Amino acid sequence: MSKENRLEKLKKLREASRLGGGEERIKQQHTRGKLTSRERIAQLLDEGTFEEVDAFVTHRATEFGLAERKFPGDAVVTGYGQINGRLVYIFSQDFTVFGGSLSEVVSEKICKIMDLAMKNGAPVIGINDSGGARIQEGVVSLAGYGNIFLRNTIASGVVPQISIIAGPCAGGAVYSPALTDFIFMVEGTGQMYITGPDVIKAVTGEDVTHEQLGGALAHATKSGVAHFSMESEAICLQAVRRLLAFLPQNNTEDPPSIEPTDDPNRREERLLDIVPEDPNLPYNMKEVISLIVDNSDFMEVHQGYAQNIIVGFARLDGRSVGIVAQQPTHLSGVIDIDSSLKAARFVRFCDAFNIPLVTFADVPGFMPGTQQEYGGIIKHGAKLIYAYSEATVPKVSVITRKAYGGAYDVMSSKHLRGDINYAWPTAEIAVMGPEGAVNIIFRDKIARSSNPEETRKKLIEDYRNTFANPYIAASRGYIDDVIDPRETRPKLIRALAMLQNKRDTDPPKKHGNIPL
Repeated sequence: MSKENRLEKLKKLREASRLGGGEERIKQQHTRGKLTSRERIAQLLDEGTFEEVDAFVTHRATEFGLAERKFPGDAVVTGYGQINGRLVYIFSQDFTVFGGSLSEVVSEKICKIMDLAMKNGAPVIGINDSGGARIQEGVVSLAGYGNIFLRNTIASGVVPQISIIAGPCAGGAVYSPALTDFIFMVEGTGQMYITGPDVIKAVTGEDVTHEQLGGALAHATKSGVAHFSMESEAICLQAVRRLLAFLPQNNTEDPPSIEPTDDPNRREERLLDIVPEDPNLPYNMKEVISLIVDNSDFMEVHQGYAQNIIVGFARLDGRSVGIVAQQPTHLSGVIDIDSSLKAARFVRFCDAFNIPLVTFADVPGFMPGTQQEYGGIIKHGAKLIYAYSEATVPKVSVITRKAYGGAYDVMSSKHLRGDINYAWPTAEIAVMGPEGAVNIIFRDKIARSSNPEETRKKLIEDYRNTFANPYIAASRGYIDDVIDPRETRPKLIRALAMLQNKRDTDPPKKHGNIPL
């Protein structure tokens, strides 16, 4: 065969690989409102940086007529490229080929990319759009899932792993995304569930649609499985690019810094009056965060789930930080099961990837009630304690108002190895709120009073003035400084600069036993 013929053969094979399941299947994909696997890669990566791997791999199955139905590259496109000039590895399932189903070789292609990512210390991005296991290949397909699950687990805490759910993801397939760090779902097309509506109807009699069961909004607001719910694929892919800008390439690197354009010494006058005089009135903690971080740029994670706590990424003087904060406008910022899980997972991610933690606390306590107790608030709340205690990254906190009871301890307190702990003058640090404390301590005195309600009000006011403040904790060194709220941004920046070379370790052990 001549050189020209060989090159012509290569060209034809590459064109066949790029066509996936063919023009008709590509049209069907577009009709469903979805991009193709290659279009997604092109939008996600920096232009011209994608290098494909295994474009000519074909499946090995012969049963059920598969021997005559082969497509170069099979049902996934794999390779590497750059996002914002930094290396990433990627696999994108191709629904136009056998419905994106996972075959033995599809699994091998994905595993190869994950192995390369681990060896070279760079993030892995998986775009999911698949009908599930390739039934014709039987247990070989299931083995393929297991091989991917293992690599997800081994890579956890070593390189960032991001999943994009742009189409169906059902059955055992959901566990690979569930093992990754962040899940992005596209509204209307992305769906995740273990068992579909038909099975649920047959087994339980319950009627539910695909979208109600496993759509983006369901998982972003109810289950908490999805960290981000995005309106379209284009918006989703841009959000992934934005997220990666906050993250290091791997667990041995520091998070990226950028040249700051916001004054590190900026005082923010609006913070002075943001906490209401009435301790029972809410305020929006997102406004506090926005006023403090660089250029008000805050990328919230899990925005629609457990809204009584806020987590997300921002920068202070150009450096990435993870932020955890109560939200007084939602359930008064109380800690419950869902918020414990949400915050604990975020804290552990930041710690795994060397991202400093900044905590804003305004917490009245843990959510009371039989539903919470029977649901395991004890063990779930302990996860948040465990996460903060275990974390060795720089930890700086600000108590803006309430910090009552065990919830005071939980929120990055000095007792959980918090490095720098600030409080605003409006902070109330106590075993419980003034009302509850007075009702217990002065129960008899109130009962004997000729005017119990007036006596109770006077005692509450006295208790608040004496104990519901930050100065007793500061006198013991539990609070490092009581600061002017307007100075919060420069104080945080200076504290983090001081802590940038922090070294802290845990005792040698295989791993701890987090209360799962």
